[in-house]
Amino acid sequence: MIREQTVKEFDKSITVLTRSNGIVHAYVSNAKNIKNSKSTATGLLTYSQFVFYKNRERYVADEAAAKEVFIGLRSDIKKLALAQYLCELAGAVVQEEEPSEEQLRLVLNSLYVLSKNIKPEPLVKAAFELRMMSLCGFMPNLVCCSGCAIYEHEEMRFIPTDGVLMCPDCAASSKKSGVLTGLGATAAMRHCVYSEFDKLFSFTVSDNAMNAFKKAAEQYVLSCLDRQFTTLEFYKSIS
Repeated sequence: MIREQTVKEFDKSITVLTRSNGIVHAYVSNAKNIKNSKSTATGLLTYSQFVFYKNRERYVADEAAAKEVFIGLRSDIKKLALAQYLCELAGAVVQEEEPSEEQLRLVLNSLYVLSKNIKPEPLVKAAFELRMMSLCGFMPNLVCCSGCAIYEHEEMRFIPTDGVLMCPDCAASSKKSGVLTGLGATAAMRHCVYSEFDKLFSFTVSDNAMNAFKKAAEQYVLSCLDRQFTTLEFYKSIS
């Protein structure tokens, strides 16, 4: 469940990220009634099993059962805000009526890691941003400098508007400053984009590299999509 909106007094309009059909917008009757079995299952950030049917051009949730509510997110306002941003980003880039197993898996794993305090929030956020963008057709080219093909440099830069790396000489000649990612943040970004899925969160980032890592990932999202996220602004305001 990545979005919910009250309709009338007790009904809901929901947005669900599904394994087989990508983003699904559906209507749920009487979902605000706490006695209704669909009330918990259609709550934001809940992983649920649904049965949908299509009524004309609209999906309707006929049955819903909650499987995981990620309780660890709901007692921490910062984690909750970040989780809502991850869901809003997923809703912006995942397509409707398209298989989205990897995208769903990424959302679930990220929420689990957040709820269990397995990795720091900034690391989870940046890793999610880069991996989700890559899964949805916006993979940056982090193999080497896009100008001279050098693999690494202590002053390597990431250019969010182009989604490429540049060494300082190539960046200077192209008059693009980008984000100074150096060795540490560049390695972290490469891991997020190119690693096997099971190893996505199996890395650490030094304090010195973390600021560049999270800045590069966020700027890439905003540059690619050319939009703002209200959930992101709220998360940043309380961080």
